[in-house]
Amino acid sequence: MRHFSVVPSWLRFLMILLLVMCILFRFVYIDRKVYSADETYTSLRISGYTVAEVKQELFKGRIISRENFLEFQNTNVDKGFSDTVMSLALESPEKSPLYFIIARFWVEIFGNSVVAIRCLSALISLLVFPCLYWFCQELFNVISLPILAIALMANSPIPLVYAQEAREYIFWLVTIILASTALLRAIRLQSKHKSDTFTSWGIYVVTLALSLYTCLWTIFVAIAHGIYVVLIAKLRLTETVRSYLIATIFGFMTFLPWLLIVFARFFQFLLSSDGINSQDINTIPLIPFLLAQVSRSFFDLDLSLDAQLNYWISSLFIFLVIYATYFFCRTTNYQVWLFLILLIVVPALPLILQAVNSGGIRPGSEPYLLPSYLGIQTIVAYLLSTQMYNGNVSHRRIWQIIIGLLIVCSLISSRLYYQADTWWNKGISYGNPEIARFINQKSRPLLISNFSEINYGNVFSLSYIVEPKVRFQLLKDQTVPTIPNDFTDIFLLNPTNAWRQQIVRKYQLKPNLVYGDDDYLIWKLVKPPSGR
Repeated sequence: MRHFSVVPSWLRFLMILLLVMCILFRFVYIDRKVYSADETYTSLRISGYTVAEVKQELFKGRIISRENFLEFQNTNVDKGFSDTVMSLALESPEKSPLYFIIARFWVEIFGNSVVAIRCLSALISLLVFPCLYWFCQELFNVISLPILAIALMANSPIPLVYAQEAREYIFWLVTIILASTALLRAIRLQSKHKSDTFTSWGIYVVTLALSLYTCLWTIFVAIAHGIYVVLIAKLRLTETVRSYLIATIFGFMTFLPWLLIVFARFFQFLLSSDGINSQDINTIPLIPFLLAQVSRSFFDLDLSLDAQLNYWISSLFIFLVIYATYFFCRTTNYQVWLFLILLIVVPALPLILQAVNSGGIRPGSEPYLLPSYLGIQTIVAYLLSTQMYNGNVSHRRIWQIIIGLLIVCSLISSRLYYQADTWWNKGISYGNPEIARFINQKSRPLLISNFSEINYGNVFSLSYIVEPKVRFQLLKDQTVPTIPNDFTDIFLLNPTNAWRQQIVRKYQLKPNLVYGDDDYLIWKLVKPPSGR
């Protein structure tokens, strides 16, 4: 790998340029995207309130305005850090508490606006690049490959999407890279400098615990690490294996208090998301889902492409990844390629098995593939780094063009993303900007909804983007509400057919579907003409 030892000046310049652009894309228009249902749960947990308290206060059938929602999205002196942790422990133990504690501290200093809370994720996302550089150095012990990996990931669509979301996922990516790098470093020092063993494995304990307290899916990353250590030891109980087992035990012991809460809640962390019931959401076929996600690592136009065109574009990137993986495994030591293959496969395997068993994969499962995205990006960076130096001039030029095209694809994706008001990661809240624009056109609109998992998060999401004139009427169940006569337009948010028909019959209204997809319907109830 001596051809990696010198980094060309154009590559240095390219990395600096892409880093500057990635910073701009992360912070410009950071509040433009809809504040999704999942993000409103983040604000709820930070505030220290529970869903049960919200249901008791807001879902009583009275007419309320969007200001009523703010109480449960803002911090106050009556709720402290312990309430934030308790809110998670009582209702969402599948969400590890570290990010929410940090976010609580952050909003107490900078406020709880959409800009402020998303800026925390954007700042954390910048840590990905020095961590990725250290990771590639430990894995390959070369110079130009980490530079190119950073250049590719700087504007990769996937990290950008989670860098502008008030969720824990970009922080989790940072901890995954740190824990993986710490493991590789500990293994390297175990074989060369036994005096540094205690410190190096201690760093792994700390980074593993941080990752576990950020996201429970780290358990599968830790399993991948364990399989790797055992396989490179050729199934023998070597000193490295013993050190790994001790470090892992200590890492999980630090996480034991929260793990006991999870066990008490019957493993609700598996494929779980705040307040969303899997029975309420249609699944996505596994193969199209995986094709789309691999493609989105390099090129992401949201849902704007024709399905057939999107399939062919995805196929091109799949071919690139397959060839890169083949080349990577053929030209590197097994201790190198085995680590990344396990990092890609093991954390994704539970999602794939669940999808095979149920006939599809749940929307919202995309963040749990972040370890796989990391492995794929690194493997492609290795392919490009080797090919732009090897072969004759024309061969190198072809691969330099491919590098340029990948960077152009990521820049196009980033340009479209930062100007959009919604994106695929917004899940059930994807259509809320369109719904809000339609409702805001009316003079005195009333939005009626009941308490269900999808509706709860979406009324909070809509409260951020509707105008002050919009009023809400929220009910705990599917009872027929008492609708005042002074509203010009009445909307039903995602009602069941039976509930909608009951309201229509009582008030002699005509229902018109104004927005609809597989999981989310908005009906407008039209009053009959006067005199009839």
